[in-house]
Amino acid sequence: MTKPTRAAGQAPYLRIVAEVRRRIADGELVAGDRVPSTRRIAAEWGVALATATKALTTLRLEGLVETRPRVGTVVAGTTPLVPPPRAHTPPAPAQEPESELTLDRIVRAAVALADAEGLQALSMRGVAARLGVAAMTPYRYVPSKDELVLLMADAAFGEETYPADPPEGWRARVELGARTQWTLYRRHPWLAQLGSLTRPLLVPNLIVHGEWMLAALDGHGLDPTTLFDLHVLLYSHVQGLAVHLEWEAHAEAATGQSEEQWMDSRAHALRDLVESGRFPTFTKVVASFDDGYDLRLDALFAKGLAALLHGIAPLVEGGRAAGA
Repeated sequence: MTKPTRAAGQAPYLRIVAEVRRRIADGELVAGDRVPSTRRIAAEWGVALATATKALTTLRLEGLVETRPRVGTVVAGTTPLVPPPRAHTPPAPAQEPESELTLDRIVRAAVALADAEGLQALSMRGVAARLGVAAMTPYRYVPSKDELVLLMADAAFGEETYPADPPEGWRARVELGARTQWTLYRRHPWLAQLGSLTRPLLVPNLIVHGEWMLAALDGHGLDPTTLFDLHVLLYSHVQGLAVHLEWEAHAEAATGQSEEQWMDSRAHALRDLVESGRFPTFTKVVASFDDGYDLRLDALFAKGLAALLHGIAPLVEGGRAAGA
């Protein structure tokens, strides 16, 4: 998106709004086209994520754009050409009767915002803008952003369940559990940012997934510590890879470069390492790639899961304690 000439005294978010509005009016963007995300706007315009979020919220309130789940922000089907708002008179959100607002709607709106713009863009004010209510209204249903994030996580983890009749064998059950969790992290990349192994996220619907994995490993003679260690090990593989989904999105927003562009810009540093002669195995492996190494998280997940299942099989099937 081309940056327009900066107007003296005009707020940064209004300059962004004016440019997107112009592109829609001129037909450069038509109904259904994706508009730049919060991260993209922040990178291209050199503004904070909060400013980028404010610009998209303004466009949404004007009816020019809308958010579609797992697609992002797109030009609305009907795009009324609203005159540019005056700097001192920001557009007011349409007020929705509080009787129509529920905690469930607030949580769903917050999840959609995090899916489309990233967890850093989440704010109570932004959720209120999506719902068309006053900025403070969500606080009547949920006391804080931290509490809202917990509710979002619980809702997201609850989107996938397990069959009443589990597949035969511990390996098939564990694989189903791991792939189910990976599906959720893929759908909601921000989820992997919320908890660590040492300070786990304690929400009921995440424990549902833990219950499935523990039940799959139980009944094989493992002592409780080993049983739980294996559960944590498997979970860390899924969550540990999933954190990179959101990290890469943040990095792209901060640098304005895709993963490939970033690597290209570091080609000289890689060349220096290869030509130093200090790392012969690294040099041999890197030189064997015809078009460079393609980091594929889905493939790494599957390969790592297969290796883990193979590695823990003697432990589970032999019912031996760790280190025995």
